[in-house]
Amino acid sequence: MMLLYFVWGIVATLIFVAALLSAAYLHLKKKREKQNAVKGYLDLIPDLTERQRLQVQEIRRTFLPKVEDIRKNLYACRAELAERLFEEPADRSEINAVAQEILRYQSELEKEVIEHILEEKELLSPAQKRKFYEIIVKEFSSGGLGVHDVGGRKTAPQGSDARKG
Repeated sequence: MMLLYFVWGIVATLIFVAALLSAAYLHLKKKREKQNAVKGYLDLIPDLTERQRLQVQEIRRTFLPKVEDIRKNLYACRAELAERLFEEPADRSEINAVAQEILRYQSELEKEVIEHILEEKELLSPAQKRKFYEIIVKEFSSGGLGVHDVGGRKTAPQGSDARKG
């Protein structure tokens, strides 16, 4: 009889742990899907009309590929900088040249994001513009380009030379 209670206890524990792990998995999956859905600041404004959403999609058709190319170039430059930093002997002029290239791409990214924000802002009502302003202030206060910079924080695949393509 004691053995039966023991087995039932193990089975109950396994069912409880499986349910707990399933709940955690579903919660994290839902959270990740929600994060992946955000492609720009206007995704954070819930009351966009269908027309506004279509206009945003059209704007992004050109914007997103442009910034992705800039990010690929940044990845490649940063990888090159790491290589240059650990060459023996270190060539400071080459290191500085790569650092200048990184600054150029960062500046280009910043300009594209600013232009994109100005373009998106024109689509909004006054109330939406206020919400947009709050989002921009919050996102920029972190020191980066906010949601537009999220993709830029990922690491590039090793061995890729994105500047060539």
